[in-house]
Amino acid sequence: MNIKAIIVEDQPMSAEILKKFCVRSGIVNVLHHFPDAVLAAEFLQQNVVDLVFLDVEMPGPSGFDLLDQINMQPQVIMTTAHTSHAFTAFEYNVCDYLKKPYTYQRFLDAVEKVITITANVKEKKKGEEDIFIKCNGQVIRLKTSEILYMESMGDYVRFVTKDKKYITHNSMKKLLSQIDPDIFCQVHRSYIVNMCKLNDFRDNNASIEGHLIPVSKANKAKVKKHIKVLQ
Repeated sequence: MNIKAIIVEDQPMSAEILKKFCVRSGIVNVLHHFPDAVLAAEFLQQNVVDLVFLDVEMPGPSGFDLLDQINMQPQVIMTTAHTSHAFTAFEYNVCDYLKKPYTYQRFLDAVEKVITITANVKEKKKGEEDIFIKCNGQVIRLKTSEILYMESMGDYVRFVTKDKKYITHNSMKKLLSQIDPDIFCQVHRSYIVNMCKLNDFRDNNASIEGHLIPVSKANKAKVKKHIKVLQ
């Protein structure tokens, strides 16, 4: 995982130590270093980052002032020499709070928290995404997490959930361009499955909550890329 980060820190020595830790980690890619919150705010208005290393006390607006200004909410690791700001920091839901001077191991622990939180947020978003289909003259909302698989029926596609089936006018080719490839995988010319629902995969079949779905030889490699097998 590559984390795009910026450093907001008015002390050059502290910023340099943090940059070295980021490079050493091989995980954190520092896009920019800003000596004050004003310049950082201008950058964040035009750019998206995963993580902000943020000092609290700086000339001009404080680190908390910066958090009040930005609309997007990246993960934040506070870096400060004072523990008095800790309570306020966690009211802003920061990921971690590093008290200077901190060790490389303590830095890594904070970054690991960012990785865990980011992964959990992405997984939650995947499970909660909605799609809309036209069925029997109605537009129906389906949660991604509800869909087990999709089956081609000529000029139509059947969406199968645990409790219902919905038939809509569509083609597999068009459907593949509309759905999330990180969640759905075509396992056969007539089937697309929700990989989050996969229970079993063997020989030429995939089992999804009691449904046996054929897997073609041409698509086996794609299925294997989606799953992590511990050996």
